[in-house]
Amino acid sequence: MINFRYHVVSLAAVFLALAIGLVVGTAAANGPLAENLNDQVNKITDENAQLRDSLEQSRAELKKNADFATEVAPMLLTNKLQNKSVLLIKVDGSDSGDVNTATEGIAGLLGTAGAKVVGTLTVKEKFTAPSSSAVLLDSAESSAPPSISGALPNQANGVDTSAALLAAVLVGKAGTPQVEGTRTVLSTYQSNGFIGLDGDFKTPAEAVIIVAGAPASGKDAKDRNAAVLTLTSRFDLAGRVVVAGLSATGLVSSVRGDASVAKSISTVDNAVTAYGQVAAVMALVERLGGKTGHYGLGAGASGLLPKTASVTNGS
Repeated sequence: MINFRYHVVSLAAVFLALAIGLVVGTAAANGPLAENLNDQVNKITDENAQLRDSLEQSRAELKKNADFATEVAPMLLTNKLQNKSVLLIKVDGSDSGDVNTATEGIAGLLGTAGAKVVGTLTVKEKFTAPSSSAVLLDSAESSAPPSISGALPNQANGVDTSAALLAAVLVGKAGTPQVEGTRTVLSTYQSNGFIGLDGDFKTPAEAVIIVAGAPASGKDAKDRNAAVLTLTSRFDLAGRVVVAGLSATGLVSSVRGDASVAKSISTVDNAVTAYGQVAAVMALVERLGGKTGHYGLGAGASGLLPKTASVTNGS
């Protein structure tokens, strides 16, 4: 007769057999499996080391390229913009940090070329917002000097009217005095949160470099990007303009994509690099000499830099 003790002993024997089987099976497979896993780990480790080495090499090459561009800049730019006054405009966006870095680099190279930076105007995101149109119009109406107000665009487009006003007071022919009322205009737009100011802006600029990053995104992106192009076109009507973009997207793409605009505004699409910053200043020299070009690495660029022969002092 099978009793309870027999059942317990039988179950214990079954579990013991399973345990022995697992141990034996694991021991049998452990060698090849562990060896295979170890080989894969070693392979991944070697690949990661190669990638790290490749990354470090790329960084070193980029630094050498930047150093080279910095070293040759004086040979390419010295005295090319002697006594020229230049306005810097930077467009705020998601990559404002890179835009600031590019702007600072370009400002330094303008100094190398002998130019005077009259100031840096920052176009805030509020300026390009469709909802700001009415306040922009009010700002223009309340601050425009009598000598300019009659010449402003007669339409209900706050960006266009305000851009025309800012261009009128900030850009002018060489030797012309500051437009009376300039400080009032700038203060009005600054206090309303549309622009940021850095510089004295005591004299009008003969030329403008606009530094812009990635295109706007979101539901009103189309309107915002169109607003930046409108601003650029208004400054182009007032003086010579070069657009220095961080890439071939955004404002650079908008300019290059408009045949009529591309004829009068030069572009550089890699201003985040030392090469691009040198190209932006060289393009301004060329632009003041009456020529227009598009440079960089992206679509629509004719070369990395303007040809040396075309870089002349456009006085």
